[in-house]
Amino acid sequence: MKRPTQADVAQLAGVSRATVSYVVNDQTGGRVPISEETRRRVLDAVAELDYVPDARAQALRSGDTKTIGLIIPDIHNPHFWEIADGVEQEAAAAGYHILLSSISPENRHAEEIFKNLSHRRIDGLVMVPSFIYHSAEAQKTLEYLLKRKVPIVGMMAEYGDSDYKIDRVISDYRDATTEVMNHLLTLGHRRIGLIFGIAVPDLGNDRLLAYQDSLEAAGLPVDPELIVECGPTMEDGYHATRQLLESASPPTALLTINDLLAISALRAIRDLNLNVPQDISLVGYDNIPLAKYLVPRLTTASKDGGKMGREAVRLLLARLQDPDRPRQKIRLPARLILRESTGPAP
Repeated sequence: MKRPTQADVAQLAGVSRATVSYVVNDQTGGRVPISEETRRRVLDAVAELDYVPDARAQALRSGDTKTIGLIIPDIHNPHFWEIADGVEQEAAAAGYHILLSSISPENRHAEEIFKNLSHRRIDGLVMVPSFIYHSAEAQKTLEYLLKRKVPIVGMMAEYGDSDYKIDRVISDYRDATTEVMNHLLTLGHRRIGLIFGIAVPDLGNDRLLAYQDSLEAAGLPVDPELIVECGPTMEDGYHATRQLLESASPPTALLTINDLLAISALRAIRDLNLNVPQDISLVGYDNIPLAKYLVPRLTTASKDGGKMGREAVRLLLARLQDPDRPRQKIRLPARLILRESTGPAP
């Protein structure tokens, strides 16, 4: 069946195509007088014919696509889906659609994927830029987007005083990790392990540095044997946990870089016939939905991914309205959520 056109709507409503265009796109702004009766006839004809405007043609006319690009680093991690959900909610409320890409830092095609996305017709870009600052080619693509004046918002931790050229939503786990460590130290733990399972070191430095600083502040040594660096998958976390717990001097408490690795750590602990928190306390990060349904319920920290996504879109929409305003930076504090997986040192 032939798709109805503006000409069909105009014929049925008894008006010109220009009048249909003005009504459908609502672009007159009072400059073209259209009576309420004419407007109603056009809208009735649109409904009767089930006419849908051609989005591509609208984008060419207006120069805007009502599409926002979104880049997350790990499609398997529920934390990033919470961010994506926040982005989608806020974008949809403003009449925008989302074009989603998952670009993990270790993906050898990451630069190519980012470059391809940069040539898409999008009105702005929201991203967790974990892959960009370690790649000269990705930096070039970022510069290309900025030269095109594409609004970009990054969701990231605070990395010193780097000169970022994009708007940022900043949230990290430094303060929350200090709270975690103080909580565990108060419970009598002195050997606290860390599963450092990341694809790019910067992604976990907020937790690593706060962990080290807390031990030093308590007068305890930073024991490299208690820090296991591994990959970011659950399988990596499982084997890293077993490595720590099967060592000559295992920890009595364990931090994992995120909740996914905490889930795999919980399995490893159980496979060694140990119990949480009676034999070992366990802490994750991100507060993914599953965390409060585990047995035991997981002590964790939360950045509130949904709020991060919503704030990022608000920054982007503000940049679309005022392209020349100063670079913006919003800080969102993380919070510690105490549940059943932490207890006194055995």
